Order: sequence, then structure tokens, then C-alpha cells
Amino acid sequence: MLAAAAICPSLSLLTLGALTLTPPICTIDNIIGPPATTVPSATPRAPVARMARVYSEVNQNMPRSYWDYDSVNISWGALENYEVVRKIGRGKYSEVFEGINVVNYQKCVVKVLKPVKKKKIKREIKILQNLAGGPNIVALLDVVRDSQSKTPSLIFEYVNNTDFRTLYPKFNDIDVRYYIYELLKALDFCHSKGIMHRDVKPHNVMIDHENRKLRLIDWGLAEFYHPGTEYNVRVASRYFKGPELLVDFQEYDYSLDMWSLGAMFASMIFRKEPFFHGQSNADQLVKIAKVLGTDDLFDYLDRYEIELDAQYDDILGRFQKKPWHSFVNSENQRFVSNEAIDFLDKLLRYDHAERLTAKEAMAHPYFAPIRDEASLAQYLATGTAS
Repeated sequence: MLAAAAICPSLSLLTLGALTLTPPICTIDNIIGPPATTVPSATPRAPVARMARVYSEVNQNMPRSYWDYDSVNISWGALENYEVVRKIGRGKYSEVFEGINVVNYQKCVVKVLKPVKKKKIKREIKILQNLAGGPNIVALLDVVRDSQSKTPSLIFEYVNNTDFRTLYPKFNDIDVRYYIYELLKALDFCHSKGIMHRDVKPHNVMIDHENRKLRLIDWGLAEFYHPGTEYNVRVASRYFKGPELLVDFQEYDYSLDMWSLGAMFASMIFRKEPFFHGQSNADQLVKIAKVLGTDDLFDYLDRYEIELDAQYDDILGRFQKKPWHSFVNSENQRFVSNEAIDFLDKLLRYDHAERLTAKEAMAHPYFAPIRDEASLAQYLATGTAS
């Protein structure tokens, strides 16, 4: 049992059970002009290749033990080394607590897993082990379980996070650039290791703003990418689901994460959370179509020979594509530039093969102030950049 001791005597694994720079001000007028000169868009209108444009063969070039998580043998740590302090979150598959390691008195995060197939637990552990030490990947410190209830818990590094609903409104333009770039580092790393996160959203991006530290967390839905594999489309959270999930296209890849990042980015620069606010999965696609238009949607469906579910017959009309500048107003215009619009446009594409990869995204002119060492150093020291 997790000994809550004097910190919180009522909390234990047994009682919980199986729970678990400053850029030029950008006006509405000056972003309507021609797009900035940028890195080329991802391969336009190439013949359909049903595999990722990058890192497609990572896992097949690794030994089976790298990706065959079903054969993982879990090495259980000492449960008595950790105490629960307070509850800090909950999800569909877990409950999350701030904890303390009573051996070294270091803060930690205790993720108590709800009843789920052991294979899923093994997958999350194996993925976290494979990604250990990667840039901005949350560190898995230990795996423990209660000897009686067999409830497993994952022990993670502690991040002094501020809830995004409180933090994001305080960001300036350079903050947005910096943290999206930091998130891209994590995504390019996990993709390069043959892993899709499949649940990118603000809730899974921990930010310690005082120390400019970002960590991508919750790898419970992450999966190894194998070309030609049909994956479950019931992943990601509704507002961040890529169109491929909503139209039941199962041969998706890393580019799913890039849509989710694009939806996050749109909400940050336009100050609209969430940016695509569907009331159901079907309505989510309608909300996307009202922005990106239906012509490109139908082109995408034809290209990949996807048949829309009959439920869309009555709710999906015909919509023109909305220009991105139509979302700019006096409240958000300081975050919007030609580069920001161009970057967003290259992420939020129906056709997953057309989206920027994480590495391509990091090379985009939008991040020039972050890639410049002097500018970045000034930002880290002062919160602004030249």
C-alpha cells in the first residue's frame, strides 16, 4: 500500500483501488497579403502511398524485442518508497497524484492505472523505456504495484505545471513559438523512434513556465508504427482528432500527431479553445469542414477511396474554405503573422500525407527567433526576444 503517512493518511493504493523578440505588432490588414516565403509544403498531390513519409521503417529495422511489448517482463519497484500527497488529475484510464519519494524526498507523479488489459500497460511501459532520455519526454522513474489489489502505478518525474487554461492566456507571441518548438522536439524524437503519441492535446503537455520546461506526458494511447497496419481510430481526444480518425481511415501514421499539434496551435494563436469544438465525433468533422471546406474533404475521400458513414448524409452540407485571416481580431492579432498563418495552413490539411512532418515544422520560418541562439538566449533570460 502507498503509505500516505502524515501527509495524507486517507490516501493509499488500496483505498483508491484500481483508479488510477517581441515581434512587430501584426494587424488584421497586414496578414491578408501574400504568404511568406517558407519551406516547401509537404509533397503535394503525389500518388497515394499508404505509409508514413518519414521514419516508416524504424521498427522493422529494430530487433523484435524493441516493439513487441507483449513479451515485456515488468520489473516491479518498491511500493513503500512512495507516498501520495494530493490528487492532481484523472483520465479515462488512470488517476494521477502528486507524490513523494520517501527515500530521497524528491517530488514525483504517481499515475494509478484503472483496470485495463495487461497488454496496454506493457505497451505504455515499453514505449516510455524506449523514449527514455529523449528531449521533452516525461521520465518514467519506477513501476510499482500493490501486493494485494495488484493495482499498478507508474512513477514519473514531477513537473511544476500550470493548467493551460490559466497559463496560455498569459503567453506572449514568443512564448507560443518557444513551446510549440519544444513540443515539436518531443514529437520528432518519438516519431524517429517509430512511435505515434496519438493523444496530443494541451492536457498532455506539462509546462513549468518559470523554468521554461515542457514535457509531453500520457503515453497510454501511444503505439508503434508499422506500415500497412490498420490501427484503432478510437484514439485522441475529440477536439484534436485528425480527419482520418473521423472518417474511419485506419492506415494512419505519425502525421496524426501533427494535426493534433495544429489544432493546439490554432487555439493558441486565435485565442479560441478548443479551435474545432464538435459536440460529437460526427459533429467534429462538420466543424472542421466549416473551416477547411468540403471540396478538399471530398478530394481526400476520393483519393484514399474512403466512404463516408451514412450519418454524415444529413449533417455534412457544402462549405467554402474559410480564409485563416477571418479568425483574426483585436484580441489575438498580436500572435498572428504571415509565418504563423503559413505554418498553421501546412499542418491543418485533410490529407495526412500533405502535413508537415515534425522535423519539417521545426525548419519553418515561424521558428526563426527560436532557432537563433542569441534571440533564444535573450528570451530564456528575459521572456522577450529581439
